[in-house]
Amino acid sequence: MCKLCAVSETVMDLCARHAHIMSASDDPRRVHFQSPEYLVDRLDAIADLFDKDRTDLLVEAIREYIEDTADSETFQELVATKYYDDQLDFETVKQLVGAESAQRLRLLKGDLEDEPLDLAAPEDIDIYDGETATVDADDER
Repeated sequence: MCKLCAVSETVMDLCARHAHIMSASDDPRRVHFQSPEYLVDRLDAIADLFDKDRTDLLVEAIREYIEDTADSETFQELVATKYYDDQLDFETVKQLVGAESAQRLRLLKGDLEDEPLDLAAPEDIDIYDGETATVDADDER
């Protein structure tokens, strides 16, 4: 197999792998933006090399960037923090981190917002193993 065929096969595999992400309800949306000319020239050269459309390469690059970003721990923490601080709504969180992670954050947020349970310590177990320390809140250090 020549290099060009091998590369084409790899691209086809990548396209097939990502095809499941888009569903029939994902209608394309036209997006217009400006880019430095040298980037467009390089993109067009790559598109020609793979015998692909510029738009297909852009969509693939955006998809990979979004997946990589969404998988980063820093991003996940930022989304969680902004959600807990009511700076993001649940639907936005779902778009950013996926339905499963968003639901987990929703449950954790609910737990954080609930009043703590007012439960008495169990009387039949010595949870301090006989040694307890007391603290006087009025003591100054």
